This record gives sequence, C-alpha cells and structure tokens, in this order.
Amino acid sequence: MRKNSIFEWKVKTGMVRVVLFYLFTLLPLTAGAQVVVTDEEDDEEEEVIAVDEDEIVVTDQEGNEEVIEFPEAMTYDLDSLLNLYMSQTYLSEDNDCNMRDVNPTYSKEEYIERLSRLPTVMEMAYNDVVQKFIDRYSGRLRHSISYMLGASNFYMPIFEEALEMYQLPLELKYLPIIESALNPKAVSRVGATGLWQFMIGTGKQYGLQVNSLVDERRDPVKSSYAAARYLKDLYRIFGDWNLVIAAYNCGPENINKAIHRANASTIRNTADGDAQSLNKDYWHIYPYLPRETRGYVPAFIAANYIMTYYSLHNICPMTTRLPAKTDTVMVKRNMHLEQVAEVVGLNIDLLRSLNPMYRRDIVPGATEPASLRLPLTETTRFLDLEDSVYNYRADELLTKRAEVEVNDDVPTYYHKSKRYARGKKGRYSRRNARAGRQHARAGKHKGRAVSSKRSSRAGKKRATAPKKRKAASKKRRRR
Repeated sequence: MRKNSIFEWKVKTGMVRVVLFYLFTLLPLTAGAQVVVTDEEDDEEEEVIAVDEDEIVVTDQEGNEEVIEFPEAMTYDLDSLLNLYMSQTYLSEDNDCNMRDVNPTYSKEEYIERLSRLPTVMEMAYNDVVQKFIDRYSGRLRHSISYMLGASNFYMPIFEEALEMYQLPLELKYLPIIESALNPKAVSRVGATGLWQFMIGTGKQYGLQVNSLVDERRDPVKSSYAAARYLKDLYRIFGDWNLVIAAYNCGPENINKAIHRANASTIRNTADGDAQSLNKDYWHIYPYLPRETRGYVPAFIAANYIMTYYSLHNICPMTTRLPAKTDTVMVKRNMHLEQVAEVVGLNIDLLRSLNPMYRRDIVPGATEPASLRLPLTETTRFLDLEDSVYNYRADELLTKRAEVEVNDDVPTYYHKSKRYARGKKGRYSRRNARAGRQHARAGKHKGRAVSSKRSSRAGKKRATAPKKRKAASKKRRRR
C-alpha cells in the first residue's frame, strides 16, 4: 500500500494509525475491511467484520454473531514501548532483515501441524478464533512482535526462573506478552499494573508491596515470583491450564460462574443429564465467559505460535545489546534516585529502569531496608560514597519534615465567613427569642399577681362601702 493510499484511508476513516518503527517502512493497514476465510475441507465461509480496533465480530454461515474482544495489551501504541529506556538504549532495528513487511499465507493444516509441534505441556489447539489472533500478531502487530522478541532477552530469563522454581509449564512465560506487551510500567484501564498486570488486592495477597512510594507490581523479579505462586494456586483450583490463564484474566469467580452456567445448559440439552465431562473444558464454557476472556486463551496460543514461528512470517527481532550485569544494595535511610545519579555518576533514566518499583524516585529505606539495583560495576563506588549520597541536596530532594514548630508569636485571626456569620446571627436570634419568651412569661406571671392584688383591694372596698354609708346616715340623724 502506497503512502497516498494510506493518507486517503486515514481521511476517509477519520483514524490516524501510522506506525513508525525507526527506519521501518509503513505497515499496510487493513482495518475496516472484511476478511473471508475459506475452510478447505467443506468450503464453508465465515465472515469476520472488524467493528473497531479492539474487537471483531465473527459471523458463521448460520448468521450467528460472536464478539471477540482483544486483550488490552494488543492495542498498545508501539511508540510508547519504544520510548522505554531499555528500548532506546539496548534495542535497535535489524537492518539486515529482508521482506519485513511481507506476511505469507499458509493453509489451516500447516498451522495445526506447527501448533502440535510446540514443546508444551499446555494444550495448543487450533480453531478459527485462534487463527484470527495469529493473523493479528503476524499482520497489524508484527512490528510490536519485533520489539517484544528483542525485549524478551531482558525478561524471559526472569520469567523462566520463577516458573521453574514453582514447577510450572515454561510456556507461561508468554503470558506477559498478552498482559502488558512486555512493558514493566503498563497500567490497564482498570488499574492492573506491571508486566504481569496485578490488581492491588491480588498483588498484596501475594506479597507485593503497594503504597504511595513503592509499587512492587512493577518489579520484574518480585512480580514474576508472585505471578508464579498465583498461577500455581489457580491450578490447584481448576486443574486445567486453559482455565487457569482464563481465571488469571477475569478472576476465578467468573470462571466458576461460567462453569455452572455451561453445566446447567448442558443438562437441559442432554437426555442423560451427564455434563461432568464437559463442565471444566475452556472451549465448552467459552460462550459464558466475559468478552475479553473469550479472546484470552486464543491470544495466548497465538502468542506461543508467533514467538516461535516469527521467521516464517518475515518478522525480524530487534537487535539486542544486553545491559551490564546488576547487583542490589540495601538502603536503610530515605534516599532520592537523583542523589545516587549525581554522586555516583549514573544516568537517572537508567536508575529508574533498574528500579521501576519506586513511583516517585524515593527509596523509603527509613520505613524498612529497601533494595536499590545498580550496575554491577558501580555497587562498590556507591558503598564508598554512601554517606555523601545521603547528604547530597537532602533538604531539597527529601522535603518531608520530621518535626515542625508552630508560630504563636502573633495573634490568631479568624476569617468570619458568610456561613459563620449567618450561623452566629442565627444563634443570637434564637437566644434573643428564647430570652423574649422567658421575659414575656415572667411578665405574664407578674401581671397575674398584680391583678389579683387589685381585685382583693376592690373586694375590700366593696365590703366596707355599706358600713361607711350606714355610719354616715346615723351621723346625719343625730344632727
């Protein structure tokens, strides 16, 4: 596809999806088109409609539609991966690669035969859904696969050691490809973090520390061992590796719900009601799974395929220059990575890449002894200069104070807000009203006492009036 046609496609669709891979040529884009896959055995056709870049709808010959959602890591922007320090420093394009943008097509039988030859304990079955994910990796995501093939030189030995320690299938090392695209700083839309995409609760359950300064979900070593323990626990529950990695994606509760729903459906549709042989098969419970989980096992099988047979699809790994060996030192006081970089003479981005678990570049050694990973050649120099590192710009870089004094030399002024004044006025008005009622009550009682006194006086006057008149009449008679 020429640049002009790509530009026209972008204008028509309103989407700008140009993938630059250093000096790579532009990758042909075919989003929005209909892909018809022919089954060579019975010539049945299945139509796949791309509804957006995150999902596809598969329609069979009977008109039944199925929505398949791609794992989030399959939608990551390649440029963000290439901006990582490890990518910029130790990965580069392979200029000797030929036919890098030519993706050959193969028959269904060839894909089945290749998957069957993979040296795995886990089942690597083929079907149309798996084929769509293989096409995605070998087509639109082929440059991302080139990056991940190069980055796997950094991370795969760590994954293999953790899996081997817990006696787990080594093919599980490709799980972070569909989880994080081998980005140790990846954060999903729901907050899952790191190469193995742990949620906070699950990470803490398996010993990963997460707080404002430290997020061990980003530590490639610690998170790999935690993931191995988690996978082993899931296998104890389900006893099937396809169900294990599906549960890793959506949680064991959702898998149990899907098993029970599939079992109930099978009992309704089966005469003898015997569904026990089917209720723990991933492909049997497939319709009852969440949309993203429906694509999770197919994506995992496709990742195993493409990371093994990439050369058959003309995908060239990025050239890798392995970083220098590293070692760890234990820090017992708070320390900023910039202090280490300036005093020891190291690149701050290198330190961040070696210590991705420190979220704000602060090593909280005062809380508990904390590990600091350094290039092996610089560990001795750090130990010799450790006191100087602690003291370098400590007041500027470590600003959290242990003790503060309160300034009480000046009067304290209160700002009387409208709400405060209104509340105060209300209190005064209520107090005045209460006082008025009490005053009125007191006046009323006083008025009653005065009136009773007056009435008694009037009664006395009325009682003495006839006596006075009688005495006056006697006095007149005498005269």
